[in-house]
Amino acid sequence: MLLTVILQAAANVALAKLGAGIGAGIAAVGAGIGIGRIGGSAMEAIARQPESVGDIRSNMIVAAALIEGVAFFAIVLCLLVLFIK
Repeated sequence: MLLTVILQAAANVALAKLGAGIGAGIAAVGAGIGIGRIGGSAMEAIARQPESVGDIRSNMIVAAALIEGVAFFAIVLCLLVLFIK
């Protein structure tokens, strides 16, 4: 309910489309940085303790999936601002 009101108010502003584009870009870049840091940290952890590769890999995949889900949610919200009028 509240989200619909906010999106309808934002759709009437000319700068909303610019803000939505910038927001989608920031969400994508932020997700890329986050997943990159997770991968780098996982590689360092595997180098320190090679016997725990399986646990580190599974935790890395779960964390990357969560970050990707949040980024996807942010991009969908930005697209809603663009197309809801």
